[in-house]
Amino acid sequence: MAAAKLPYMTSPGVIPKILAKMQEARRPDRFTQDFLANKLGHSGGGSMPIIPLLKRMGFLASDGTPTPLYDRFRDPATQGAAVAEGMRTAYSELFDRSVYAGDLSKDKVQALIMEVTGGAKDDRTVEFTLSTFWALKQMADFEASLDAGGERAKPPLSAVEQERQLPVHTPRVSAGADVGLNLAYTINLVLPETTNPDVFAAIFRSLKENLLRP
Repeated sequence: MAAAKLPYMTSPGVIPKILAKMQEARRPDRFTQDFLANKLGHSGGGSMPIIPLLKRMGFLASDGTPTPLYDRFRDPATQGAAVAEGMRTAYSELFDRSVYAGDLSKDKVQALIMEVTGGAKDDRTVEFTLSTFWALKQMADFEASLDAGGERAKPPLSAVEQERQLPVHTPRVSAGADVGLNLAYTINLVLPETTNPDVFAAIFRSLKENLLRP
């Protein structure tokens, strides 16, 4: 299996500056070198690799047209989530090896890069890749959601919380032999946080005596 080629810039220090300008400038029809130089104010050779990097991140289409992810980045509510999503795309080989690559220390990210690229620790390519990854990481929010409004995704309920919210189904109760009408109801019981078994015993005893009688 051939070693993967991860995106990098030889001047990663310009990344946050360019991204900041992207938020201020209007959305271009196409993100070109001319737009980068004349609208964003970055004409140096060290800035040009930002275009292929943005394409690898999914911010730009192959012809330089901004994508919906580019627009999400320009929205302050979803900026961090968009950068995180772009990093997962551009550095998919790293995230395939560790889904939490965005939360790892520099040393561990460097080890992943070396594993993926086959480069040595003192390899300049490894150094530039790590610096580029790290510069992007400073603007990324790996816990945020890209949903409308930029709301954070709610963490999954714990096993205890899920058990507390399980619906209690009661037996079908006949309203009368001659009528033939069956009624059923569902009770959503949320138990209090306590380790006292007497509290739970009292709750279920009251439930049985008052609601579960035939």
